[in-house]
Amino acid sequence: MSDTVFLTGATGFVGSALARKLAARGFSLRLAVRATSKRDNLAGVPGEVVVADMRDGRALAAAMNGARYVFHVAADYRLWAKDPSEIVRNNVEGAAAVMGAALKAGVERVVYTSSVATLEPSADGTAVDETSRHTVETAIGAYKKSKVMAERLVERMISEDHLPAVIVDPSTPIGPRDIKPTPTGRIIVEAAKGRIPAFVDTGLNIVHVDDVAEGHILALEKGRIGESYILGGEDVSFRDMVGEVARLAGRRPPTLGLPRLPLFPVAVLAEAAARITGKEPFATVDGLKMAKYHMFFSSAKAKRELGYAARPWRKAVQDAFVWFREAGYL
Repeated sequence: MSDTVFLTGATGFVGSALARKLAARGFSLRLAVRATSKRDNLAGVPGEVVVADMRDGRALAAAMNGARYVFHVAADYRLWAKDPSEIVRNNVEGAAAVMGAALKAGVERVVYTSSVATLEPSADGTAVDETSRHTVETAIGAYKKSKVMAERLVERMISEDHLPAVIVDPSTPIGPRDIKPTPTGRIIVEAAKGRIPAFVDTGLNIVHVDDVAEGHILALEKGRIGESYILGGEDVSFRDMVGEVARLAGRRPPTLGLPRLPLFPVAVLAEAAARITGKEPFATVDGLKMAKYHMFFSSAKAKRELGYAARPWRKAVQDAFVWFREAGYL
């Protein structure tokens, strides 16, 4: 069996960063893309491109034939959709199809990209680890619920079907090639344009996308089958994050703090408008519910077992800002 890697989500933000690192390590790449996917992020990445939807088990199994390792990075990462069940179907059925195909293909190891969305943040704002697990009932919104369901499915397949998988839980990746952009990337773009004049009291764990990609490879090399590893960076308040973006853009950082509750009617109206326009709203009800918590996480297990490390959060923000500016988003 060759050192061929089968990678889903290769055209995406995390997937393209991982593809570059795998290619630099000398792996042969087989990159699964949808027929409709833009391939800008694959420019300069050596590898065989195969068209296969992540929910098409038959096409996936054929495409995986002869691969030694599988990385399932593809996901429907939206915090809002006209039909939220689409997010659930894509993420749960996608995980089932890719893992089932990996079993049929007899691959040596799988790295499944989950998310800290599966972890329940603490009420007091302290960082949590892999043991603080959400249930479908406690998770907020379709995306988080779908990732919980998908992760539990993968865990069952590891236990019952001997799927040779390691699970990684990235926190909030930012950095170059966020072409969509992701929800967090949109915040950076809007803050750089001066469209976030105020903030709510919340926080998140920021990590450079290239460190997340490196963590995936470490999980392949050193991760224990059936274990999950948080791939995070540093815990940062939302105020500090948008303030840093404002400074990079030569703007005055926002100083006005807003309570969450009065913003819910704004989010309801934004979602109603989005159902008409089809454009994702910037403010959502689920987003405000999540903002109640400081979503802080500890990567101590990944550091201890994998040798994982992450650069300072300001470097991640700076790299993201520079890329958005050079790519014409600003």
